[in-house]
Amino acid sequence: MSDRTATALLRRSPLDALDARVLLTHALGWRRTDLITRGDTPLDDAQVEAFAALERRRIAGEPVAQITGTREFFGLDFVVTPDVLIPRPDTELLVETALHAIDGAPRPRVADLGTGSGAIAIAVACSRPDAEVFATDRSPAALAVARRNGQRLVDPARPAGEVRFLEGSWFGAFSAVGAPASPSSSTSPHRFDLIVSNPPYIREGDPHLAQGDLRFEPVDALTDHADGLSAIRDIAAGAPDWLADDAPLWVEHGYDQAADVRAIFIALGYRDVESRRDLANIERITGGVRPVSHPR
Repeated sequence: MSDRTATALLRRSPLDALDARVLLTHALGWRRTDLITRGDTPLDDAQVEAFAALERRRIAGEPVAQITGTREFFGLDFVVTPDVLIPRPDTELLVETALHAIDGAPRPRVADLGTGSGAIAIAVACSRPDAEVFATDRSPAALAVARRNGQRLVDPARPAGEVRFLEGSWFGAFSAVGAPASPSSSTSPHRFDLIVSNPPYIREGDPHLAQGDLRFEPVDALTDHADGLSAIRDIAAGAPDWLADDAPLWVEHGYDQAADVRAIFIALGYRDVESRRDLANIERITGGVRPVSHPR
């Protein structure tokens, strides 16, 4: 057998087997099944070097998603650049929980704060064509990626229209749609039936920030440059002004932050506060229903 086939290149690669397969199919323009059906076909010099170049980038630590420019999330293929976090399987729990929260609600209004690549907002919009979805981010570069993903993945003919991407920090972004700084009526058209967020929650100085893929991702989307909970506090404190009655807020957080996040929600008067576990059995998200006592 030739040593210049896809099978031989994979066998010799020092990369993780999955990473090697993803990068080789990307370099060759093949589908994954081609690695089986065409695995013993001799490759030319340009093909071998194309894979070797991608191999070198991965060995240097660059994330596979940034090398290929895409990452699958919730069955959708998202464009990824260094301006946004790479969508991760753990976050699919937040999407699943969001969809359950609005199940049966007619034309629900959903807000995704700190949208990054747009993964959460777009996954919800694609799963619920009748949902009005708003996605905010303070980074113009991140919003450009999110809008690109929205154009690629969201059907513009869906009943609720396109996802609306708004620039601004947390709830401040909604001034772009003419919403008041703090809606005062429970019937305000600016209220949401659900608010979700995957905010920066890694503590300042956490060694993970200097390890693995995180070294290549936007630091401001990873850490709050404080105790890891300041963004969650801000979101939880501001959300009642924007939530409809009996509407929930759900946030993603760190593997060891669930108890602290529940305490934040409970102190603010949220009802039915709970955390849910991801596939690794880690408490990954926490949510609660809008406080009844919060003034309008």
